[in-house]
Amino acid sequence: MQAKILWADDEMEFLKPHVLFLESKGYHVELINNGSEAVEKCQENNYDIVFLDENMPGISGLEALTRIKEIHPHLPVVMITKSEEESIMEDAIGGKIADYLIKPVNPNQLLLSLKKNLDHRKLVSQKTNSNYQQEFRQLGMQLSSRLDAEEWKEVFKKLTYWDLEFKGLQDQGMREILNAQRREANDLFCRFIENNYEDWFNGQEEAPEMVHHLLKERVFPMLNEPVYLLVIDNLRYDQWQVLKPIISNYFTIEKEDIVFSILPTATHYARNALFAGLMPSEIEKRFPQHWLNEEDEGGKNMHEAVFLEGNLKRNGKNVKWSYNKITNLDAGKRLLDQFNNYKDNQLNVIVYNFVDMLSHARTEMDMIKELAADEAAYRSLTVSWFEHSPLQEMLKKMAAQKVKVVITTDHGTVRVTNPVKIVGDRATNTNLRYKTGRNLSYKEKEVFTIRHPEKVGLPKSNISSEFVFTREHDYFVYPNNYNHFVNYYNDTFQHGGISMEEIMIPFVILQPK
Repeated sequence: MQAKILWADDEMEFLKPHVLFLESKGYHVELINNGSEAVEKCQENNYDIVFLDENMPGISGLEALTRIKEIHPHLPVVMITKSEEESIMEDAIGGKIADYLIKPVNPNQLLLSLKKNLDHRKLVSQKTNSNYQQEFRQLGMQLSSRLDAEEWKEVFKKLTYWDLEFKGLQDQGMREILNAQRREANDLFCRFIENNYEDWFNGQEEAPEMVHHLLKERVFPMLNEPVYLLVIDNLRYDQWQVLKPIISNYFTIEKEDIVFSILPTATHYARNALFAGLMPSEIEKRFPQHWLNEEDEGGKNMHEAVFLEGNLKRNGKNVKWSYNKITNLDAGKRLLDQFNNYKDNQLNVIVYNFVDMLSHARTEMDMIKELAADEAAYRSLTVSWFEHSPLQEMLKKMAAQKVKVVITTDHGTVRVTNPVKIVGDRATNTNLRYKTGRNLSYKEKEVFTIRHPEKVGLPKSNISSEFVFTREHDYFVYPNNYNHFVNYYNDTFQHGGISMEEIMIPFVILQPK
């Protein structure tokens, strides 16, 4: 179908060659010679785009632009003018023009503007598909080789990049190919973890940088100047990527990296390890009064400040510091109101639990489940929350204080779609992605089992305790009430197991602009 162009210019006689050129390219052009008629035409007809001369008899192009936008707010309008005055450009841009062309305009400029405004999505889709097809082959070759941890980071970054690039594009076929390649990568990544995880702790393989080393190796060396450490619970790497453009309004990115969480990729283990600078079994030994095992009653993450204090002392960091955990909107607002109280500290730690709460709310509430139906929607909901949260205001204040900010997390999360049966006694924990305890019954090939938890820094509550983990998009269900569990938990976001999304997490250092 021909795109319809309305072109308002009082020098119509000079436009005939341009009109012929555009018609030869398949566009339909309707010429008029004043702004008032342009407004009337837009009231009576539907056009795909309007070319508007800025200087015409009667109402000006800028006034016509305002009136046309009142009628059709999303109709693209291209301003064409002889004037190069900055004030006119600014007024036109403020009026939400689609493009601004200076006379004399050549036909290819017009064509480029039309392509940009009318065929943009189709052209971007074609180019994206073409580029991914080339990348698909390269990624396939990478996945067929024996990757180390650094190479897995690069693969994960590329897959996340393409996932974001395909957002909003209509070609579902290419998205399915990407999803299939991502599933293949996740399967191979799980094998990589299973083959190497224990060796990282016994020294047979060089371990990647992991959460329990982050403060000592990355954050503490920066404490010669004030630092805010922002730990956003459950923040996936792709969620960081969609928050980055907003945060970049106030900060430049000094360093952006991926680090590895520990198993289980759950708050009880990973975040305590982050703050303590120790693996969970070491925390249990050093802080027996504060560490709770799965069967113990009480909150498992109630002593992070104690663990952080011990970590600072152990590393000789005699600094003034604060710790705040935000678990609801009111707590976020209170911290925002008190923000100036922390400006003289060398280290301010803020744990923000919203993304974790979003993950759990998506499980519990049908409305949230609909709003975050897939990864793209989940990312979109994260952005919407952030834009209206006290956290964005806090980051603005941090930028105004000219302090360095570190953003990271303790683990990610994955959307689960495949139930795996397991049987355990009453003492078995409730997490859907990992189980620990005695007398667990499961199919060996469906899980990853750690039979000697002490070898990988995990506490062993009794002599026969083991840990079993689901892989990729699997989740545990009990055979009794099987259908209930599947209906309730299928297609929800969970954490605790082995997947790229849970283990490979963002670590970002920001400098204020």
